[in-house]
Amino acid sequence: MIEEDFRAGKFVCRIIRSSLAYSEGISGGKYGGEEIKTGIGSPVIFLHGYAFTSDIWREINVLEHLIRNDIPYVAVDMPYGKKSKCTPHTGDFEPNLTIVKELASKFDNPPVLVGASLGGTIALRYSIDYPVNGLLLIAPARALEKELIEKYGNGHVNIPIRIIYGTKDSLISKQEMIELSKLLNAELEVYEGAKHPAYLDFPDRFKKDLLELYGRTRSAKPD
Repeated sequence: MIEEDFRAGKFVCRIIRSSLAYSEGISGGKYGGEEIKTGIGSPVIFLHGYAFTSDIWREINVLEHLIRNDIPYVAVDMPYGKKSKCTPHTGDFEPNLTIVKELASKFDNPPVLVGASLGGTIALRYSIDYPVNGLLLIAPARALEKELIEKYGNGHVNIPIRIIYGTKDSLISKQEMIELSKLLNAELEVYEGAKHPAYLDFPDRFKKDLLELYGRTRSAKPD
């Protein structure tokens, strides 16, 4: 597990990444002075919620869980985050999408995106315009805006998708997530008694859901 800065244009954002994705002397794109292994599985890119940083994924041990299962990952502090170790800060969608695009470009295979709340919205928007192999969304915010609904309806998203929702979520309604899951043809996993960041209340179940989704992406082909 390696912690370092990631540079994309004017942005400098802290990332936590696995060493699995990188190796000296193997042909591939360069990143941070190292070269990227070819032939590995899809990387998992974690996008935190507004009030969190990439530390949250380490705290619930999901990063260590992926290491044990030989799955490459990158958890990034995003420009939209209130506490992010990323400068400059901005809530505008385009620069946040650019960060994801730059990270994803460092790998041979399209990523599996894990997005919580606002991070889920970024993941959804990214998946409409760029290739991804799967989405795990935790109560994504602003996911039913008109422009997005029109794009969902046009079949822009055709990949394995799982949505997680906690019944004690005070920010997003269950009906919103039911509607979204229908639009995306996604699985909806309801965590009874969980709050908005449902993965905090049920970390073991969250890890299981992520591994199950990841397993399905290996045979999936994004549009």
